[in-house]
Amino acid sequence: MSLTELTLRNIKRNFRLYSVYLFSLVAGVIVQYTFSALMFNKDVLEALQNRANFQTGAAIASVAVFLFIIFFILYANSFFMRQRKKEFGMYLLYGLSERQVVRMVFLETLAICAVSLVAGVLLGGLLSKLFGMLLMNMMEYNQTVALSFPVEAIASTAGLFFLLALIISVQSYFMVNRLQLTELFHAKTKADKPVRVSAFWAILAVLLLALAFTLIYSGKGSAVWQDYATASLIATAVGIIAGTYLFFRQFAGWLLQRIARRRTYHEGNTVLWTSSLRFQIRGNTLNLSFITLFGALIMMLMCFMTINYKVQFEAVGRNIPNDIAFQSLDSGTNARIDALINGSEHPARYHLTQEALAASAVTGMEAAFDNPEYFSEGLLLVPEKEFNALADLRGDNQRVALAGNEAAALSQGSDFPKAFAPGETPDFTVKTGSGTETTFKLGEKKDYAYLGWSTNPETSMDTKPAVFVVSDEAYERLRGGAEIRTFEIYGLENAKTADALSAEVYAIVKQTPDAYYSSFADVYSKQIEGSALMLFSSGFLALIATFALASVIYFKQLREATEERWQYGILRKIGVDNRQIKNVIRKQLLFVFLPPLVLAVLYSWSIIKAYILESVSDFPELPGITWGIIGVYFLVYLLLYLSSANLYYKIISREA
Repeated sequence: MSLTELTLRNIKRNFRLYSVYLFSLVAGVIVQYTFSALMFNKDVLEALQNRANFQTGAAIASVAVFLFIIFFILYANSFFMRQRKKEFGMYLLYGLSERQVVRMVFLETLAICAVSLVAGVLLGGLLSKLFGMLLMNMMEYNQTVALSFPVEAIASTAGLFFLLALIISVQSYFMVNRLQLTELFHAKTKADKPVRVSAFWAILAVLLLALAFTLIYSGKGSAVWQDYATASLIATAVGIIAGTYLFFRQFAGWLLQRIARRRTYHEGNTVLWTSSLRFQIRGNTLNLSFITLFGALIMMLMCFMTINYKVQFEAVGRNIPNDIAFQSLDSGTNARIDALINGSEHPARYHLTQEALAASAVTGMEAAFDNPEYFSEGLLLVPEKEFNALADLRGDNQRVALAGNEAAALSQGSDFPKAFAPGETPDFTVKTGSGTETTFKLGEKKDYAYLGWSTNPETSMDTKPAVFVVSDEAYERLRGGAEIRTFEIYGLENAKTADALSAEVYAIVKQTPDAYYSSFADVYSKQIEGSALMLFSSGFLALIATFALASVIYFKQLREATEERWQYGILRKIGVDNRQIKNVIRKQLLFVFLPPLVLAVLYSWSIIKAYILESVSDFPELPGITWGIIGVYFLVYLLLYLSSANLYYKIISREA
């Protein structure tokens, strides 16, 4: 029998083992090919405003997905090698060399990769249209995506999976080469030993987890994070990672030990499901710790990307509230720009010419503006009536009522907007061009923008002007000796797609050095396309990662069920019926599935709530979205638990 025939025979004989392997490879090819196909799809590229950024982002996502596939496949291959050590020992005994065994494994891998590549490209090509339309919908573009099979995408995917076959072969060579023949024959007979546990280490696990949760829930505004940020971060990471490991290594073993010492231990089926768990702790610790931490990362990734995507739509409008705004130029240039706007596909819905007084801050800017480094130098004083007129035109409930020397700071992007109580209003002194200093009573720091960030069609946002809204009375008093600046503010029809118009207006405005210019479209396309691509990529990465975690559990249960068939056979012979055996399996697997799920949910929700949701508290729908994502993960995990219990029972019943 030739090596090729032996390879084909092995694949047929081990098809049950290879089915998950094959399915995961097909899923990997579909995801890999999808990103590659989108990078070269003409319809998608035509709809995008930032093609180069999209292709770069898609390429990075594609590499990230492929690296994850490599990690998962190497784990799966190591599992297959352990399962087949006795088989390989027979081949070596019959005269095959180690190189021939490795070559056989390489041929098997190559054959499976080839089948996966063909199936994945065909399915990926059919699904790429759906994925492309989904991406266009997320970016809010009305673009039809045609079915296509770009040659570049096929070639890159094929090359990457051939590289994967080589990596697997190298791994297989080292695994076979470092084992002795006697070890190969007895590889499956090595039994796990129960872990020695102590109350000290069990209590330490609980204390480490408690420390991590205490630091997380203290909030980023607490003294420990403000004054000892690095130490707090290290302590939280150590608490989560070490606490999780010790929880499964020591606390779980200690808990099982306590159960075993109960008087009722031998009643019912407790002894049946706990006894095997005590021997499995050593082998399960790393797996369960990894599943817990990685599951938390998956949920946090999806929650963060979804929140980022949802916030971007409103955040861009908050950062750049005016569709087009620029510092007034000479009358001829202003008229030219006005004609350009109204003659375009994005005519003006409204046009205001408003003025402000140039001033400088005598009091430190941090007293009125959070993160003052993001604001341009100087200060603009805007009268109450003009601010209220623009806020009403936008439909925002942001009107102010000021009198005398009362003022409001527009600290857009503020982490802590605040309205000061009467008698607690801080003083803020400004100086106008005539040298006159005026002290205002700061009644409010508003997270709102009158003039948004200055923008550039190429580099997006630069800096934002610092604006003080003052009473009409104070404005008129200071107007005489101050420098007056006027601004043209436009609201456009369908401003989201006004990139080309913005570029033309920007080119005219910037003929005057240092003139202020801001456009909603300059930022919207970049932010929305970027956040949509990140969410799209994260969704696929989370899907592959969840499937990989499921496969890790599947492989582990497959091995443990196979090794315990004889034990369940003995139980049947002494009178334990199938209903009791199923009950034992469910309890045993619940002890394996439930703690990682609970810890992962606690980690992800705590971190998301304390450090993300608290920062976007004015988006009331986000906590519900977060729980929805966690709920989906919980449902997947529940289905995985039920299917694993069913698989476990089938395996132990096959040769009972």
